[in-house]
Amino acid sequence: MSLLENPVVLRSVCFFAGSAIGYWLWRWKERNLRAAFTLKERSALEDARRQAEVIAREARVQANEEAIKIRQAAENSCSTRQQELTDTEKRLVERETLINRQLQSIVEEERRLREQQDACRRQSDGLDSQRQELAEAARRRREELQAVSKLNEAEARAQLLKEIEMESLQDASHLTRRILEEARMHAEEKARHVISLAIQRYAGEHTYEISSATIALPGEDLKGRIIGREGRNIRAFEAATGVTVLIDDTPNAVVLSGFDPVRREIARESMQRLILDGRIHPTRIEEVVTKVSQEMDETIVRYGEEAVLRAGAGPIHPEIIKTLGRLRFRHSFSQNVLDHCVEVAHLTGLLAAELGLDSSTAKRCGLLHDIGKAITHEVEGAHALVGADLLRRHGESEEVVNAVASHHDEVPHHGPLGILVSAADAISASRPGARSETMTTYIKRVEDLEKIGLSFPGVEKCFAVQAGRELRVVVKPEAVNDEQAFALARNISRKIESELQYPGQIRVTVLRETRCVEFAK
Repeated sequence: MSLLENPVVLRSVCFFAGSAIGYWLWRWKERNLRAAFTLKERSALEDARRQAEVIAREARVQANEEAIKIRQAAENSCSTRQQELTDTEKRLVERETLINRQLQSIVEEERRLREQQDACRRQSDGLDSQRQELAEAARRRREELQAVSKLNEAEARAQLLKEIEMESLQDASHLTRRILEEARMHAEEKARHVISLAIQRYAGEHTYEISSATIALPGEDLKGRIIGREGRNIRAFEAATGVTVLIDDTPNAVVLSGFDPVRREIARESMQRLILDGRIHPTRIEEVVTKVSQEMDETIVRYGEEAVLRAGAGPIHPEIIKTLGRLRFRHSFSQNVLDHCVEVAHLTGLLAAELGLDSSTAKRCGLLHDIGKAITHEVEGAHALVGADLLRRHGESEEVVNAVASHHDEVPHHGPLGILVSAADAISASRPGARSETMTTYIKRVEDLEKIGLSFPGVEKCFAVQAGRELRVVVKPEAVNDEQAFALARNISRKIESELQYPGQIRVTVLRETRCVEFAK
């Protein structure tokens, strides 16, 4: 049996042969794979080299471009800097030239000033010598004047000072008159314009004084019923109302007189009701007077509300309205005080509107300016201060309180409203027919006016004319010259303002007459 026929040997031979073939095939495959990998790696390296060359070429191109840009920017910056340096150098050269010219002018000015200083020194020396010569000449002149005028130095100086004083007074009088004329021209023109516009825009009724209440009777027999048995009715009526009943020979009339106007009004209404009712006895009198007194409180409030509405003063405290309504029964120089307050409210509002101020507040001030007159018999003091204190207690603004308190100059003005109220008050009081005064008061005012004019030196005569609206003063021409006449008129007007109470304004006219008389023989 041969070896090939042996299965073990055959399997071994086949195993080794397969192993050899498999190893050879693996080596051949590995060799092919390595060759393919090498080829692929060589190809990748070639691609990488080509890409690196492209990137390097692009980087060189971009670097060249950046270098060109940087070079251009540097060249531009250098050219700009060079231009700036050139301009700076040019300006420095110009400045240096200017400085040199200024330095040269300063040197020339210094030389000129030195020459002027020398000239001034020479002139000063000359002036000193001239001053000495003038002093010597003045001394010789004074000696000659003293010898000629027979006056010593003190007397001559006094006479010279007197002449200078007179000249100075004349110059001052001229200047004062010119300033006053200019101020009066502009101020009076403006004030006249404002006041005339306000007066033209308002028209008030004329009022008349009511000092007593007269009751008309249907017959004379009612006088006996009013008096009553043994005068019990009239005593009961006077005790209930607080007024005096005057029954005289006047036919069909009874006069009621009382200090309090509200009580007088209550008495008048009560008397009229008793006459219409016909039952006049103490019990009925007390009932009627009590009922009328209650109704009077409502009437007073109604009058106050109507006044506020007519004046357009806005909402006001009820107590102030009630006090304001009491003015309906008060009169001042024949003028009803409540109507006067409404009139002043309208005038103050118009004046404020002309001056660009708040007309509503101005009307409020004008309406309340005389409210103190309603309680002056209950509280001591001037009615302006009493009214201002009442308004302050009931929450009125300080602006309104000061305007009321200062409208008669009892306190300083804190604003223009007090001045406007004072002006409107004067306009309302001084318009024709607004107020009247007794003959005694009028004569006393005219006499005082003439006495004030005669109290000044150099005045020869005084005449109050035009119902006391003008004072004509006749001066002595040898004692008062033309310039002093203007000052005298101003001083008289100031004294009248400070010492007299008068409605409106008073014109002061100073007359100086120079008569030159010669006789032909």
